[in-house]
Amino acid sequence: MDVTLRQLRAYLAVLDTASFSEAAKAMHLSQAALSGLIKELESRVGVRLLDRTTRKVSASAVGEIFAPMARRVLSNLDDALENLTNLKELRRGLVRVAAPETLSCTLLPELISAYNGSHPGVDVRFDDVPIQEVLAGLQNGSVDIGFGPAGVVPDQSVEMHMICADPLCVALRSDDPLSKGKSVSWKDLRERPLLNYMPNITINVLSHVPPRHHPKELVAVHRVNTALSMLRVRQGAVICPSMAEPLVRGFGLKFMPLTQPIVKWKIAMFVRNSTSLSPAVESLRDFTLDFSPNWAATGFERRRATER
Repeated sequence: MDVTLRQLRAYLAVLDTASFSEAAKAMHLSQAALSGLIKELESRVGVRLLDRTTRKVSASAVGEIFAPMARRVLSNLDDALENLTNLKELRRGLVRVAAPETLSCTLLPELISAYNGSHPGVDVRFDDVPIQEVLAGLQNGSVDIGFGPAGVVPDQSVEMHMICADPLCVALRSDDPLSKGKSVSWKDLRERPLLNYMPNITINVLSHVPPRHHPKELVAVHRVNTALSMLRVRQGAVICPSMAEPLVRGFGLKFMPLTQPIVKWKIAMFVRNSTSLSPAVESLRDFTLDFSPNWAATGFERRRATER
């Protein structure tokens, strides 16, 4: 049954105004065009929907039953179109974001807060999980955008965008003799047990350091907070990107530049490789790419202020 929305709107307009002429005005049609739409509708449904007299027009017995159904169809369509407009214009939407702990307690709150400031209608749901779960979520569709070290190589289902390269620093106890200087070299650090939470540290970090300067002992933990908590009660060192300075200071530890060589922790944004990303996901992706150059600069200025 080929019934059009235009026919339904014409039918309801007649019921609402109880007049063909008034309904025609409301729809910006001639009265003949409106009558034609009503005739087409009644012909296609095979039943009379309006009772017409010289003095009034009203719904037939069948029309009384059909009218609320027609209103519901048009209301549902209007709601669907309004929701579509809200999604397109970012007045509504959902983005599922995931990142490992180092980023989740440093950069991600700042990013999400800045994004929501300009897009308050978009719901950004954040999950703090290990990098393996970030990539797994991207691949199975439960995560839209992920963050993590660039050395983690996703498969073709995930796009990678480099967003920041942050120098690595070292956290030390205040009673460590190395904390008295202005910087620490990898050679100086070699004798300290390295409390390590970084996955693939050999590939992502130590591959840039001469082997003769590699730490003699690695103590593996899963979370940066665990590593920093352990450092408070035992000798050792924790390597962190410079952006983690507020976190390190919060544990009462010294945070020193790590030099000779300077190694940068490359941070990437991972996005599901899809030709049909939602407007909200596309928006946060683009916002991040515009926002990320400020991260390294802000971290540098913060370190300079601390040094002064």
